[in-house]
Amino acid sequence: MSLAVTLSRAQEGIAAPQVMVEVHLSGGLPCTNIVGLPEAAVREARDRVRVAIQNTAFEYPGRRVTVNLAPAELPKDGGRFDLPIALGILAASGQVPREKLDDCEFLGELALTGSLRSVSGVLPALLRARARGRRVVVPLENAAEAALVPDVDVRVADTLAEVCGWLRGAHELSMPVGIPSNGGADDGPDLADVRGQLQARRALEITAVGGHHLLLVGPPGTGKTMLAERLPGLLPPLSESEALETCAVLSVAGQVTDLARWRRRPFRAPHHTASAVALVGGGSYPRPGEISLAHNGVLFLDELPEFSRHVLEVLREPMESGHIMISRAARQSTFPAQFQLVAAMNPCPCGYAGDPRCQCTPDQIQRYRARISGPLLDRIDLCVEVPPVPLAELGTPRHERDEDSATVRARVLKARRQSLMRAGRPNAEISTRELERDCALGPAERRWFESALERLGLSARAYHRVLRVARTIADLDGGAALLEREHLAEALQYRRF
Repeated sequence: MSLAVTLSRAQEGIAAPQVMVEVHLSGGLPCTNIVGLPEAAVREARDRVRVAIQNTAFEYPGRRVTVNLAPAELPKDGGRFDLPIALGILAASGQVPREKLDDCEFLGELALTGSLRSVSGVLPALLRARARGRRVVVPLENAAEAALVPDVDVRVADTLAEVCGWLRGAHELSMPVGIPSNGGADDGPDLADVRGQLQARRALEITAVGGHHLLLVGPPGTGKTMLAERLPGLLPPLSESEALETCAVLSVAGQVTDLARWRRRPFRAPHHTASAVALVGGGSYPRPGEISLAHNGVLFLDELPEFSRHVLEVLREPMESGHIMISRAARQSTFPAQFQLVAAMNPCPCGYAGDPRCQCTPDQIQRYRARISGPLLDRIDLCVEVPPVPLAELGTPRHERDEDSATVRARVLKARRQSLMRAGRPNAEISTRELERDCALGPAERRWFESALERLGLSARAYHRVLRVARTIADLDGGAALLEREHLAEALQYRRF
């Protein structure tokens, strides 16, 4: 029988659907055909595989070779199928035992010398293989990434010859060795470096507890970027499942580099010249954008009005849903995008509104602020002013009110624990029905709150978001069952813009 089947995984968003690589040898003129909706890189595998087999001292069959990648309707791209195709050809021609290919999946691109090169998307493939209880063979260059996934039998190889020797029983393939994680929250920027800015510090703490979005407004040099960079250090540590999901997005994007810090929450800060595709993802072969690379972390947009209006508007849907679906003519991919947005902007075009140096007219200031649409602002829970810090305060030793990240993080963890016990998720993510249960108001507080909302002209979305922020403030205040007026008043003051 000149038919062999090997197993591999395709890449579709952060999913990794199974691909059966069927290889059949038949009579006729020697040629190799690859079918099953292969893209250009997969079609070119026939030449890479042929030369790699010959340079590994195996015989490439002088027959008609047909390679089918099933399912046929799933697009296949990249060099990840080189290794399973080569093993299928060798098994179909009797050069390696066919039965050893059962219950084992293979990923890897072949060099012409027969060595294995790394591929992207190894983590999602390993997670899916673990669910099926299969062994996986990956290139040695992907060993550190493969070691992140527990409870899966992973073997690493440096060459095609090593894999073939393992299948023949000549030797064992090594297992990947993990890199010790040194990416705790304590090794990041410390909040103690920020002088003053008590209101901004308070807003940052509320943001960390509830998972809310934050807008910082102030002149240049007041510490907006410093505050944003310190938010990841205030957030609770990632669970193993969250860290693996975040790292899986990086794996698909080919950006898994510093694996020693894989348990740290991501912090992404794209430049304001970034395109919509760079921000949310896209391309003819959909790739994750900055909002997905910031999954379970922080997306910082400095100089918010300088971003294109079109670019900012694409943020609206993922800010609500926590994921982004990218649709193209040939394929559709969904990427997670559960990020916390922290944005910063100046109060006017020159940045010095209210200062004698400012020459901006009211019309210029209005046009500048109008670059940010009302629907986008409606989705930002907290807006806080960051005024200049007096120079005398900058030169003095750290005051006790300038708390460090560890102190604030302890309060954040205690307050967030209450929301997790109550709803199983941060307050920013609780549903409308859960709001009715968890954000109860007394009769007097309800009348006062509704009157304040009418005066401010807030929308129904803003109504729910203010309640969520008030719930977070109450959690920081000890977790009162009923929201008090002071909780509502503080939450409302963050809606001023």
